[in-house]
Amino acid sequence: MDRDHADEGGEAVEEPDPLVQAIALVERANELVEKANADLEPELLQRQRARRLLESYSRTRRLADFGIASLARKLDDAAEVSRTTGTSLGGARAVVETGKTMAGAHDLGAALQGGVISLEQAGEIARAEESAPGVAAELVAVARERPFHVLRERARKARLEAEQHRDLGARQRAARSARSWGDDLGMVHIHLALEPHVGTPLVARAEAEAERIAKRARTGSTDKDKEPFERYLADAYASLVAGNGRGRARRPELVVLVSHEVAARGWSDVREEEVCKVPGVGPVPPRVAREIAENAFLSGVFYDGVDLRHFARWSRGIPVEVAVALELGDPPEFDGVACATCGRRFRTEFDHHEPHAAGGPVSTTNIDPLCWTCHRDKTARDRRAGRLGPPPGGRGKEAGTPKRGDGEPPEP
Repeated sequence: MDRDHADEGGEAVEEPDPLVQAIALVERANELVEKANADLEPELLQRQRARRLLESYSRTRRLADFGIASLARKLDDAAEVSRTTGTSLGGARAVVETGKTMAGAHDLGAALQGGVISLEQAGEIARAEESAPGVAAELVAVARERPFHVLRERARKARLEAEQHRDLGARQRAARSARSWGDDLGMVHIHLALEPHVGTPLVARAEAEAERIAKRARTGSTDKDKEPFERYLADAYASLVAGNGRGRARRPELVVLVSHEVAARGWSDVREEEVCKVPGVGPVPPRVAREIAENAFLSGVFYDGVDLRHFARWSRGIPVEVAVALELGDPPEFDGVACATCGRRFRTEFDHHEPHAAGGPVSTTNIDPLCWTCHRDKTARDRRAGRLGPPPGGRGKEAGTPKRGDGEPPEP
């Protein structure tokens, strides 16, 4: 409904209702998008033009996300938001909570309002902001520049570091669970939620066993016979549960990083600026770290001076000191091992930045973690550039393509 006010001459002047204006603008935008959809023929577009149009559509969706989150906050009714937006009830609840957090976090609200980030990105940032107030600005910057999985990992890290001082260990213990169900194909799905110090070595053993199975399966096989690694990983878990798998990893199965102050106080608590965690996974309670320490070899890493991370030698193998230091990640964050190229943590391997064949040393300054795919691609580039010797058994079908009979990139 329009509102009136008096002008300087005392006559009533009709003032447009902001709601009516907003609806008119959004409806007009909808009409324009509908027309663009009607005229869209992607098959006729060159790839570069299709990419540009995709960016425009994506910005339109992000701009709409701001209105959805803001109005969801106002309604504060997940069921109604779910019906209106056609999303799941759980997704609608997340949108309502994102809207509420956005109202008190200027950087987050401004980024979504300007179409810089998506509602999904905003949801990750909002959850972290609730646990660690003030982190939104940093995460918005990550969302602008990095892929979504990097943002999610950074947000998760911020949440866990904040929650570590709020009895996180007891909540992790209470959250452990196991579920199984069958699907339409008759497959049995098993979902396990395990504490960090329990799940991490299990994953390491399974991945090591999967690599062994993959190597055996791919030896002498053709490309057509090879299966995705995830299938070998399923076989590995089944083998380990049955007690048949060896599952011995070449890298440390479990590394726990504990600040000296935590141990000196008697492993009682973790204070600000201190850590007690599995790098790349998350915090563990001090009592758990102490139990692990009582049955393990202890290593000291002093990162404020000359330390093991500066160790170097020119043989091919990685000394245990360097291997353990590499598992920690870079100081002072010690976030564990993630691919230096894409940021993923699945199937990471250590690669010589300057290939060993070219005289590169085994040192923390010359070794980068890479996921299997990025490692394979870098090895191929190094070989094409003449930085490596010929691939084992001669060249593959394409010049410069290393043979991968064992399913693993050859270590430079």
